[in-house]
Amino acid sequence: MRHYEVIVSGGGVSGAIAAIAAARAGAKTLIVEANGFLGGTLTAAGVGPMMTFHAGKKQAIQGITDELIQRLRQIGKSPGHIEDATNYTYSVTPFDAEAMKHELETMLLEAGGDILYHTMLAGVVTNGSRITSLTLCNKAGLSEITGDVFIDATGDGDVAAWAGVEFAKGRESDGMSQPMTLKMKMRNVDTSAIRDYIRKHPEEFTRMNQDLSVMDTAERLSVIGFEKQFKEAKERGEVTIKREDVLFFETNNPGEVIMNTTRILGCDSTDPWSLSLAEIEGRRQCRELELFLRKYVPGFEEAIVVSTGPSIGVRGSRQIKGQYTLTGEDILTMKKFDDVIAHSGYPIDIHSPDGEGTTHGRLEWGGMYGIPYRCLVTDQFDNLIVVGRCLSATFEAQAAVRTTPTVGAIGQAGGTAAALAVKSRKAVTEVDIAELQRKLREEGAYLEV
Repeated sequence: MRHYEVIVSGGGVSGAIAAIAAARAGAKTLIVEANGFLGGTLTAAGVGPMMTFHAGKKQAIQGITDELIQRLRQIGKSPGHIEDATNYTYSVTPFDAEAMKHELETMLLEAGGDILYHTMLAGVVTNGSRITSLTLCNKAGLSEITGDVFIDATGDGDVAAWAGVEFAKGRESDGMSQPMTLKMKMRNVDTSAIRDYIRKHPEEFTRMNQDLSVMDTAERLSVIGFEKQFKEAKERGEVTIKREDVLFFETNNPGEVIMNTTRILGCDSTDPWSLSLAEIEGRRQCRELELFLRKYVPGFEEAIVVSTGPSIGVRGSRQIKGQYTLTGEDILTMKKFDDVIAHSGYPIDIHSPDGEGTTHGRLEWGGMYGIPYRCLVTDQFDNLIVVGRCLSATFEAQAAVRTTPTVGAIGQAGGTAAALAVKSRKAVTEVDIAELQRKLREEGAYLEV
């Protein structure tokens, strides 16, 4: 039976950054991932761009997550942090998904970490207040692997939930989660024609705040609108998507866009039957959307679909009950925490679980909130750290901290804390916060303490 000091379950952005951080801090680290690559939603669900690394002019998220982007910039696979042409947030960060797979993998291997692909979690073994091993399932069948500290980066909080950690799911009133979205990538899009149309028809782009001068300055296109065409298509029965407008972003590759427009309601990512139905419905909506775009939206006449997904994007499911639960009020009041381990300027962004509509909770311009370490750990287990979107947060707060730059910063903190716990032979709840914060800053993370 193999043994590691730190075992990370889930190779998404948060898990990959956590594993890199733990390995760089000297811990013998393994990451276990169901796919054959790292990157999670950015590479397995077609999500893009990353948004946002900034709070006003200040870059709130730095460290390993930003290092990834700078490495991609150096090889021409990302333009870096650029202006958000929708005016929704401060910056967006397009990237090439295939390059990101390679770069994340390279960074982890350079740090001395190990990777186990094509492997799913099949069980969690506990003894009192400790997790002792994980049961894994892959082409070799079922096997056990032991570890000192376990990081749950599964997105759905699988390790924590299967170990018996208390959790909430969805909004507090009825347990409903934000809708899922199956992304669709299209190429051969005439972005110049789209920019021209937006300049001439600002009334169809009300959520872009009417400051359309950004059409002349943004390096890559970000669009939310075409409200008139979408409404008319829904009235004719050509579109059935429960959304009020069209949203898409240009990738690192000019003329290639990611459609973020499908909306799959009432499904549960922790239920495999429900998740399967969500994938099927997502593909149906993507086909519907493709026909609509090619027929009615300027610039898409010759566009072709190159991929959907390949997996559906999940905004939220389980939220563990940690030592502290981050709230929407904490975010909107920018509450200060002594044990802060990451910051973000992304607003509360709730896609309605009921259908059309998106609710926002905005901070003052340049406002920044903190995320405390206590949201990553629970009193139930001495050697479990939870990173990514399944941390301890309310439905409203999770809708702010769930985006990829933020969970990357959270992952760096979780991986660093895991390595410190191993070295000090202490419980993860007893990690020296000042030492953790010092180490994070040493590794380039931005912290206001």
